Amino acid sequence: MPVRPTPDAMRERIFAVLGDRVAGATFLDLFAGTGAVGLEALSRGAASVVFVERHRGAARIVRENCALFDLDDDRARALVQPAAAAVVALARDGNTAFDLAWADPPFESWEEGLAALVGAFSAGLLGPDAVACLECPERAAVEDGLPDNLEVFRDLKGGASRVVLIRRSDLNG
Repeated sequence: MPVRPTPDAMRERIFAVLGDRVAGATFLDLFAGTGAVGLEALSRGAASVVFVERHRGAARIVRENCALFDLDDDRARALVQPAAAAVVALARDGNTAFDLAWADPPFESWEEGLAALVGAFSAGLLGPDAVACLECPERAAVEDGLPDNLEVFRDLKGGASRVVLIRRSDLNG
């Protein structure tokens, strides 16, 4: 019987795939929960992370976790709002562009995570060489929800979940 990777094991696999892209990167952590993914990015050398979490209690935990590591607002910032609204607000702000984005929405609303990532690409929040990661159910029809200029270029499966890596297809061949 195959062993199902734990969330930590899946996260480890993704960061191994991202490799050197993380060092010095600006990172957008959508559906941040406790902030574990963004904190992992910072521990691997990301320049900064914007955490987005709609639930105030979870966002408070993100802030507390950032405070434990003495992270100032230049390196770690938490926004309390839905992912789609945060994408619009960040794009309107115009001062932020991200190299990497991660969305880990609740599985029953994985499409919301995909829509937020697609919105981040179309709003210019994710630059030409940016990579977006979506954690979703294994059978999620991610490719069906992508516009023609985006593609899944890596698909890592583990148990009932998968993480797809998305990039611009109009710049990659």
